[in-house]
Amino acid sequence: MVRLQRKIAVVGTGYVGLTTGACLAALGHHVVCADIDANKVDRLGRGHVDILEPGLDELVNRGLTAGNLEFVVGATNAVSPETEVLFLCVPTPMGADGSADLRAVESVLAEVGDMLPSGCAVATKSTVPVGTADRLRHMVNVPIVANPEFLREGSAVDDFLHPDRIVVGSADREAAQRVGDLYAALQAPTLVLDAASAEMVKYAANCFLAVKLSYVNAIAQLCDRVGADVREVTEGMGLDPRIGRSFLKPGPGWGGSCLPKDTNALLHVAEQAGLDFALLRSAIEQNVRQQEDVIDRIRQACDGTVRGARIGLLGLAFKAGTNDLRDSPAIGIANALVAEGAEITAHDPAITGELPGMRLVDDPYEAVKGAIAVVVLTEWPEFRTLDWTKVAELMDGFTVVDTRDLLDGDDLARAGLRWKAIGRRC
Repeated sequence: MVRLQRKIAVVGTGYVGLTTGACLAALGHHVVCADIDANKVDRLGRGHVDILEPGLDELVNRGLTAGNLEFVVGATNAVSPETEVLFLCVPTPMGADGSADLRAVESVLAEVGDMLPSGCAVATKSTVPVGTADRLRHMVNVPIVANPEFLREGSAVDDFLHPDRIVVGSADREAAQRVGDLYAALQAPTLVLDAASAEMVKYAANCFLAVKLSYVNAIAQLCDRVGADVREVTEGMGLDPRIGRSFLKPGPGWGGSCLPKDTNALLHVAEQAGLDFALLRSAIEQNVRQQEDVIDRIRQACDGTVRGARIGLLGLAFKAGTNDLRDSPAIGIANALVAEGAEITAHDPAITGELPGMRLVDDPYEAVKGAIAVVVLTEWPEFRTLDWTKVAELMDGFTVVDTRDLLDGDDLARAGLRWKAIGRRC
């Protein structure tokens, strides 16, 4: 019989760690979340969530009120003799050679390894390379369980509480099952695998999505050249159940905290194993070309050069519904335009403060004022409902480059604007 409440420690309170801790507490477990940032811990302890993630602040405050969610400074303060599972949710950034940097993971284990009680299991929730569980086993006297997350920013809470599957893997099958049992209330299919296979599932899934996005971006470029309409093409593709509708939307390139890092990490793993993973390498290269293609479209909208041109950018986050700028294609494009001498004014509903090389404003109409061209880089729905007649009056030019196929071309035409979308008959 599965016991419902378990004593859990979570190290790291970023997107993955905070969502994991708050959601496990919502399932009835007692969770202690640790972070090295004392100010962040203090804010979380008072119910202040700085991450833009729908429903997350509500779950954090509910857990604090119920008394089964705590925040502490330092991993050693999260572990107790009653801890049954320790989740590692620390950064595993991309190193110079493309491999995942595991120093934070190893540092936490070195710090708390001697404190872990018998019967405890360490679960790697951070995305780690295949073979990590075996690599870490010598550092602690408890089982290592691979338990990858499949959370999308902007819907992380919903993804956690309504998962397609739970994946756990370990050399100790009983430990893997214990970690899987934490999610019993979700009634999702649970795959109990060996550790290497569980670690591979996450990389294989993310890299497949990256390949799919690169493919549809290349199809969109081809549609421009042969006179086809990518929206009609992807509608026809998506009706095939073998393909499906998801991840068939062209854009300025894929980014965020996962896909760039994970594609390079898997490519590094393949190289270390002696496999030439040419398909994945091509997907990465196509993603670079997609951003270069967008920059070229912006140059064309500015009569061939952006030097000295005032350009208004709408959207900077890597996707709508989040304030995450990590590896955002919008930021990459903005920086490239700045390097070519453009004058950039940008607006994003979720981004405030200052960004180097550009002026960030809190009003979309201020962003387009005096612009030779306006570029939509993030698919925020509020951009669709802007007063485009007003935008036309504020602009000095008349071209809107819509990299997300977000806008209604007829609305823009009625406002006297020229709508340019990737792969669309404009």
